[in-house]
Amino acid sequence: MRFSEAWLREWVNPPVDTQRLADQLSMAGLEVDAVEPAAPVFSGVKIGHVLSVEPHPDAAKLRVCSVDVGEDAPLQIICGAANVAADMKVPVATIGACLPGDFKIKRAKLRGVESFGMICSASELGLAESSDGILPLPADAPLGEDFRAWLALDDQCIEVDLTPDRGDCLGLAGLAREVAVINRVPLTPVSIEPVAPASDERFPVRLQAPEACPRYVCRVIRGIDPSASTPLWMRERLRRGGIRAISPVVDVTNYVLLELGQPMHGFDLSKLAGEIRVRMASEGETLALLNGEQATLRADTLVIADAERPVALAGIMGGAESGVGDETRDILLESAFFAPLAVSGKARSYGLHTDSSHRFERGVDPELQVRAIERATRLLLDIVGGQPGPVCEVSAAEHLPRPTPLHLRAERVARILGLQLPNATIEDILERLGMAVERCDDGWQVTPPSARFDLVQEVDLIADIGRIHGYDLIPISHASSASATQSDSETRFELDRARLALVDRGFQEVITYSFVSPEIQELVEPGIETLKLANPISAELSVMRTSLWPGLLQTAVYNQARQMERVRIFESGLRFRFGPEGLTQTPGIAGLVVGDRLPEQWSQKGQGVDFFDLKADVEALLTQTGASASFRFVPAEHPALHPGQTARIERDGRTVGLIGMLHPALAARLDLTGDLFLFELDLAPLTPGVLPRYAKISRYPGIRRDLAILVDQGVSYEAVEQCIRSAASDLLRDLILFDVYTGQNIETGRKSLALGLILQSSSQTLTDEIIDTTVGRILERLTAELDARLRD
Repeated sequence: MRFSEAWLREWVNPPVDTQRLADQLSMAGLEVDAVEPAAPVFSGVKIGHVLSVEPHPDAAKLRVCSVDVGEDAPLQIICGAANVAADMKVPVATIGACLPGDFKIKRAKLRGVESFGMICSASELGLAESSDGILPLPADAPLGEDFRAWLALDDQCIEVDLTPDRGDCLGLAGLAREVAVINRVPLTPVSIEPVAPASDERFPVRLQAPEACPRYVCRVIRGIDPSASTPLWMRERLRRGGIRAISPVVDVTNYVLLELGQPMHGFDLSKLAGEIRVRMASEGETLALLNGEQATLRADTLVIADAERPVALAGIMGGAESGVGDETRDILLESAFFAPLAVSGKARSYGLHTDSSHRFERGVDPELQVRAIERATRLLLDIVGGQPGPVCEVSAAEHLPRPTPLHLRAERVARILGLQLPNATIEDILERLGMAVERCDDGWQVTPPSARFDLVQEVDLIADIGRIHGYDLIPISHASSASATQSDSETRFELDRARLALVDRGFQEVITYSFVSPEIQELVEPGIETLKLANPISAELSVMRTSLWPGLLQTAVYNQARQMERVRIFESGLRFRFGPEGLTQTPGIAGLVVGDRLPEQWSQKGQGVDFFDLKADVEALLTQTGASASFRFVPAEHPALHPGQTARIERDGRTVGLIGMLHPALAARLDLTGDLFLFELDLAPLTPGVLPRYAKISRYPGIRRDLAILVDQGVSYEAVEQCIRSAASDLLRDLILFDVYTGQNIETGRKSLALGLILQSSSQTLTDEIIDTTVGRILERLTAELDARLRD
């Protein structure tokens, strides 16, 4: 909600400056996001009167204007705007003026004709992003007056970021009430008197969906002046409220929206057939919207229709075919109450978000519609004229929300706020907030105003009392209670330590959305059931992730698109998966690497990262369980990974995670370059750890024996290691694989593994006989189980 401070002070004028006012709103729960000047700094601009306009003798597009700015003699000014005309009032930057952008006005000569100033457009004064010509001023604008002072441009625009429960403050009237209550100053709302009808013409209305729209108010106004323009004061208030001026009818409805918080709409009466029907759409109906889009409607969508077709998306946007245009002379003004649940999420489901939907989704005062239409009628008659008919109201009282009285206990107020407030103070605050208060034995019966949809429990009333009294006036107290402390198990896998371990290994942590694009989710895990969001931010973020990989991949795409070829990132968070017990949220940690193994440096040439680099990083995480030997990397397949470079990580037969290279086809689909490797681990299976135990260090020396054996290509090192360890018994302290070789002098289908065996006993010095016996037993076992033999 953006509004002009000067406009607010017409309703309520507390004795505080702008910054203090912004602080008060924020402390009252209406957080101020920004305070900006209503116009950039400029000076030396006066209101002028164009006396005559003559063509430039040497330039077809320039005109020589004589402009009276209230000085001794008119000024000769060269102007290129097509809309300049005699007898116009215009803003004139005189010699010495300084316009936005530090542009100084000097005496100039254009094609041989002197110019003593500049007639300004709205964009040149910083009042619009673009403009087609000079800014015309009202005929009653005071000649020679300082333009900035006359238009009150030394104003501030305040941007308030309201929480969804405070829809009552999405209008200047609601904000003014809050400011008046906070500062205990009088509120002077705009006077809204009923407009007497000039005819008896009514337009029939039928409520066919009374639960969704329990109140609909409309009014016929005939004979408006289509050539009339919105007055400058209204265009300025709209601009300062962040709304672009369009035409008088549209501008008036937007003005009432900013002022009272009631969205409205104007129909071209000549384009409506028969009657207004407020109904649910038929499946597949279409509606051309005012923004140029064509909407295909669903049966759950509330629409405003005439006897033939839909003419508006209820509470969201009007239709283009029935909209007010340049030739419109008869209009039907609409002001309605739509139930928040009936319109909530509908705008976003059609890819829309409007000022109207923003308010109706949060709740508009159900008692406001008639006041709003009377206010809009008066403004329209003053601007475009016309003959109004009577106000037509159709309502279903049984479906209108009714404020529920709440029981407020004095003892509860003191306990929640930690402050004993006098009963008179509590009553004063509630009454100034527009609530009906009745005393009872232990407190009050409080009936909230119709606009306050957020007041549904006793604690909501207490929160209002606290914020109006002032959170800063509530004394600080520290609660005391008996508590039992319990330390975490030493064997627990600590996520924070895991994250730091990855950072130490050159990774950077990223945080991505838990909701992802259904397309990339399908690419990563095709055929997996996903949780679809009922009210997504956008179509690209409409399903909950089942893996952390989609976010990591999108981050990699983003970085490579910005010439960051070396990427090492990880993320921890929840995955949302359907299983036998329904939806589960499982925590996990995942990582991605692509690019060079090491950062660019002078001492070593660049070398791309490979599967085993990432495997080492994963093993570093698994060592934190204290049971790294219980994990195995088993060849596996996954649709998103390369079929020859994928492994399933298991712990005691239970799957813990996956690691592998991104499938080249998927990498090409995502425009990713280079070999990209991924891993993902479930955290739950890592939790049971093993506490390290002390083992006595042997005082006898260790002996190393190196072996080079030939095995089939399909034999894994893990199988070789298990075979050796089982044969060596407790003498084998360590086993090192220091070379793998295939090629010349190695028969086809075989590979050479060079192994270092570290043998040591805790009770004696190993003799050659013991060592030879152990090595022989190892070779026999390797030959028998794996068809291995010593390399010549």
